[in-house]
Amino acid sequence: MQTDTCLLNGQAFHLRRWGHPDLPPLLMLHGFPEYSGAWEDLAPLLADRFHCVAPDQRGYGQSYAPAGVEAYRISQLVSDMAALIDQLGGQVILMGHDWGASVAYALAARHPEKVSRLIVANGVHPVPFQRELAKGEAQSEASQYINGLRQEGIEEALEHNNYRQVIRTLHMDTDMSWMSHARRADYIEAWSQGGGRLGTMINWYRASPLQVADPGTPLTDLPDMPVDQLRITCPHLLIWGMKDTALLPCSTEGLEEFAPDLTRVEIAEADHWICHQVPDQVAAIIRDWV
Repeated sequence: MQTDTCLLNGQAFHLRRWGHPDLPPLLMLHGFPEYSGAWEDLAPLLADRFHCVAPDQRGYGQSYAPAGVEAYRISQLVSDMAALIDQLGGQVILMGHDWGASVAYALAARHPEKVSRLIVANGVHPVPFQRELAKGEAQSEASQYINGLRQEGIEEALEHNNYRQVIRTLHMDTDMSWMSHARRADYIEAWSQGGGRLGTMINWYRASPLQVADPGTPLTDLPDMPVDQLRITCPHLLIWGMKDTALLPCSTEGLEEFAPDLTRVEIAEADHWICHQVPDQVAAIIRDWV
């Protein structure tokens, strides 16, 4: 594994790389509250076949972290990664997890020429996800944490006592056996960059237009989403850990409407942290599909 810094739209972004640069590029986008180190279990298993590139995305780790919620709109996040793809030769296989999947979906839809194939592991397309968030049912209940994270000053509370509450939240209803003491220290170091990154990380949630219904109270006045602008034309692989308690399987219902060339693979024993828990299985699925 190698690390370096590149300039994207004039700003510095930190990267991790595995595999020879002459191999086909596989761009790997982490979610919340991770960073480029999120891929250190999976990427080495693919490095003989792909040039795996994992950035700290905007607001995370050692990358560009501007102040202000408006700097974290999806258009800005997509622009960063589009610029990185241009540096990688103009087209990549794109993989995303959690929030990284949201960027990956938007990027593949807005810049189809830059994405040859799309891989998502426990991440959601915005339209099916918003449909479930608005129902006031199971996904709405599971996503109440989003409204909590949007509260002013929540980052200060989460940073208290060496990020104890963040670690506790990660462990809720999930298998965190992959989080060793050494890895926990690495995550805390990433969260602590620049005097603390939780605020800019959480700004992804604050900038998102997604609306979460209260349990039992459906939302009926949602603004129209640009459905025609969110279609995925390239081959798409969705790998899903069925024990995920944050993103429920119902949040992917109807995905074929937006990604007609879709392959679904379910892993019964994995949850939201699928790429840490069963990296061998995930790598084998990717190899077979590609």
